[in-house]
Amino acid sequence: MNDDTEFDEDELLPSKTQLKRESEALQKVGEQLIALKQQDLDNMQLPEKLIEAVSVARKLNARSGLKRQKQYIGKIMREIDSEAVIKQLQYIQHRHDASNAAFKKTERWRDRLISEDSHQALTELLNQYPEMDRQHLNQLMRQAKKEAANNKVPVAARKLFKYVREFVDPEQLQNR
Repeated sequence: MNDDTEFDEDELLPSKTQLKRESEALQKVGEQLIALKQQDLDNMQLPEKLIEAVSVARKLNARSGLKRQKQYIGKIMREIDSEAVIKQLQYIQHRHDASNAAFKKTERWRDRLISEDSHQALTELLNQYPEMDRQHLNQLMRQAKKEAANNKVPVAARKLFKYVREFVDPEQLQNR
């Protein structure tokens, strides 16, 4: 063979440092799995072995035992298609972020509708969501303002928030 085409086997293998970094990254993915809500975990397509390891980790209180369990989860993650698990986690995180953004947007709308300049806010809201009921919104706004002026429990403000959320939050719209 020609010396130009030969190569060292060491050039193909990743370094120990690189392997350790990858292992630690997979352990962090395992920690995210442990922190997930049970419903989200159930909706993921995970191998049974990984689900069992995550369930055991959730029950552990001892720090050393939990650390070993996280390492075990990392080992399982190296044996399976970890990219698919990471993509599913990213999807769940994105959904959570979108839900939080919709919640905050709804809070801003509610606060604007109850504020002094509520007429302009109402017009903007109805322009953005024309399917909303103007009369119902006006009624909730009046009640919420009255409750705020009398320092009463904000029942109408909560109802207003809930009604606006149905239109602002896409998940709520699907659940209607």
